[in-house]
Amino acid sequence: MSISWLAVAVATAIGMAIAMVWYGWAFLGVWRELTGVTEEDSKRAGKRPLAILLASILVTALVLAAGCSLASGFFASDPLWLDLAVGFVTWLGFSLTTLAQHNAFEQKPARLTVINNAYQLTLFLGMALAIGLLQ
Repeated sequence: MSISWLAVAVATAIGMAIAMVWYGWAFLGVWRELTGVTEEDSKRAGKRPLAILLASILVTALVLAAGCSLASGFFASDPLWLDLAVGFVTWLGFSLTTLAQHNAFEQKPARLTVINNAYQLTLFLGMALAIGLLQ
């Protein structure tokens, strides 16, 4: 198994960009409405949420890079579709299921669950694509 650190770094940067576009622009208003998190709440939280976001995206990039490397070794092949499949299966098995469970029990709006899961899918596929192209 080999991991390209360049691929991990680029996937992390892409993950941060996806998060910033998704929650900082595309769905900011509806996300604030559905969560009740105001702009003042975000300011009070300071940089802590961004630090957590960066750390979690870095871990996601490492796990996806390892998964893509293991899959290419197992299949003795390294097509880009395989890296995207790793991203999709990882999202499906871990992110979608976990978020759906938490949101159901916390009785969060279904629309919020859809927005967050769509973000996670975009994140996992975008990062897997970067890893596939650079690994």
